[in-house]
Amino acid sequence: MPVLPAIHTVPRLAFTLALLLAAGCSGGDPPARVADDPASVPEEERYGGTAVLPMVTGLETMNPLAVSDYGTQVVQRSVLFTPLVSYNERLEPTPSLAESWDTVRVAPDTLELTFRLRRDVFWHDGEPTTADDVLFTFERMLDPRVAFPGMAKLARYRPHAELLDPYTIRFWLRPHAEFLEVWYTTPAVPRHILGNVPPEQLRQHPFGVREPVGNGPFRFVRHTPNQEWVFEANPNHPEALGGRPYLDRLVYREIPDYTTLLTEVLTGRLDVAGVRPEHLDRVRAAPDVRLLSFSIPQWTFIAWNTRLPLFRDARVRRALSLALNREAIVQGVLYGIPEVGRTPVTPAHWAYAGDDPETLLPYDPAEARRLLAEAGWSDRDGNGVLQDEAGREFRFTMKTRLGNDSWREIAEIAQAQLGALGIVVRPQLVESATLLQQIQGQPGARGERERDFDAVVLNWVEGFGKDDSPLLHSRSRNEPRGFVGYTNPEADRLLDTLAVTMDREHARPLWHQYQRLMAREVPYTVIYYGKPLVAVSRRMQGVEMDPRGSLASVAGWWILPASRQERRR
Repeated sequence: MPVLPAIHTVPRLAFTLALLLAAGCSGGDPPARVADDPASVPEEERYGGTAVLPMVTGLETMNPLAVSDYGTQVVQRSVLFTPLVSYNERLEPTPSLAESWDTVRVAPDTLELTFRLRRDVFWHDGEPTTADDVLFTFERMLDPRVAFPGMAKLARYRPHAELLDPYTIRFWLRPHAEFLEVWYTTPAVPRHILGNVPPEQLRQHPFGVREPVGNGPFRFVRHTPNQEWVFEANPNHPEALGGRPYLDRLVYREIPDYTTLLTEVLTGRLDVAGVRPEHLDRVRAAPDVRLLSFSIPQWTFIAWNTRLPLFRDARVRRALSLALNREAIVQGVLYGIPEVGRTPVTPAHWAYAGDDPETLLPYDPAEARRLLAEAGWSDRDGNGVLQDEAGREFRFTMKTRLGNDSWREIAEIAQAQLGALGIVVRPQLVESATLLQQIQGQPGARGERERDFDAVVLNWVEGFGKDDSPLLHSRSRNEPRGFVGYTNPEADRLLDTLAVTMDREHARPLWHQYQRLMAREVPYTVIYYGKPLVAVSRRMQGVEMDPRGSLASVAGWWILPASRQERRR
């Protein structure tokens, strides 16, 4: 995943996400009100129909070795490919292309991981998917000439693997948490197609956008740049993995803006569509639409540059957080849809401590004032602005990305609410690329990155294998993603321990300790957690969504027969 994967492309709340891919019709009159009773439709009548999925931002590529966009990854692993492992709704790894795996600790610092692959999964051109394809993919993932965006997930893997037979492969790695995640987010690619392609040319190869060949429930049909991607059901998908999908086709259609998308939803031309919070009432009023929402591993925050004396004291950072009415922000800016934030661990994570009062940061201006006074800040000359003992006023700039209205409003609300305590906040909007440079910084004369910000409103979108070390470990302080500059020995110890704790029951209390620590230290004030809002046509059945993404159940989506007949007419 590239540096700062989510601060640049998430307009007005990350709900739109290119991942809120949506299914629907391809023009013409909207379907008639459906009359089928879903419970009375036998399974054999559920097959058929086309779903068109709108894209506000296009799919990046179907090459798993080149993708950096989360929404495109969701399409790859749910539609076109069969990853080695999948995750269930409890975010536990389950067999997929690998029908089983074994782990053996062969040394105190070495784990032996053996995958046994299914023998009934074929590439869509008819060639079998074998362990040699997995080996080839692994080799290319590690090759620096490929510039694989997820290479960091293989940091604890030894750079070689062994083929035991055509359907068995063995890896060696240092034990660590979520060591299987990389085999879910990055499916294998076919050696017989890409094996002779120079590594440095893989990103530009036609496999990515013109000739992708997968082995998943849907197969590629065509891609028209700036218009559409088309996939059709794979009739040979193994029964043990769900068999042939119910839908005949998925068509991803590029839609230029959210106003057009809303019109398509309201007129019945889309079956499943991510909608913006401000459109909630209009969508609710549509008679043939129901609404879904689900948690995703995304959090929107205010980051404090703890290198600066102003934010070095944890009491000050906690006071700033207590002085912000985040519930009012969620209700007023985001229509009450997302969950109010606590710490960097989201409700989508299996160890989220949402019922722990020690992870809660309530709105408490009185306690904020007390903490600020304890840290030495008071209105010493009666001008309404807090000062420290040296007479320095509490003033700072809060930056955010130009073009994101929600983040701009958060900065403006912070200006008003902190101003009531005698803190002067100046919101500043910055173009995305410039903002990225400012917070990541450039190496200075003494080797320390020079960061040009006081506080910043942004967000993160994470994978399943959560590791906050690049953000909050002291060793990352001078790395691009360590822009808050936070250092704390207890945080270092917890992050190091969590990174190598494989048993979730052992890891859970450590995760809870970490969340309590973050609520006390507050290097990030988490405003809210991502919770996409999705409109679903009542003719669509089997649509379920969870932290795995909007397409976790796509192979089981089906359209009521009467609606399919209406569409044909």
